[in-house]
Amino acid sequence: MLRQSNDILASETGSAQNGAPSTWGIDMTSRSESALITLRRIMHVTDTNARALARRTGLTLAQMIVLEIVAEDDRTTPKEIARRSGVSQATITSLIDKLEARGLVTRRRSVQDRRLIRVAATEEGRRLLANAPNPLYAAFSARFEGLPEWEQLMLMSALERVAGLMNADAVEALPQVDEARAASM
Repeated sequence: MLRQSNDILASETGSAQNGAPSTWGIDMTSRSESALITLRRIMHVTDTNARALARRTGLTLAQMIVLEIVAEDDRTTPKEIARRSGVSQATITSLIDKLEARGLVTRRRSVQDRRLIRVAATEEGRRLLANAPNPLYAAFSARFEGLPEWEQLMLMSALERVAGLMNADAVEALPQVDEARAASM
């Protein structure tokens, strides 16, 4: 049935030179290649931004994102940071350990519920954030927020689908970067 559908599609829209069906005059293979090229461009710009950020601050992108979340709310918990950043609590604990070791955040037990740990940005952490803007993410966020809601939802859906196609739906959103590698970037 699929072969028959492809034959009908090819006869209506033409066939690619390699025999793959094409629609709207675009070779289906070149669409996947174009999609992969676009993904590589996105990965390149985010990687370049992450390396520049590491050079300016000595922090990995993951650490910077956690510090930004913590600086927004000095009463936040590791569980909330994990939820907002899309990673496990174990990963967040490791990132907070590193930020705390550098004096950028502190942990303290909640007075109301001693089981809860609150994470807060130190003055040094806030100073580092103020002096290390992340222009790529700021620009993306501003542009994305400026889109109509339907377009934001469409892009989110497409990105989730791409993540699924790449088997990335179970991958944590903040990869741990080896500290030595981050410092050399």
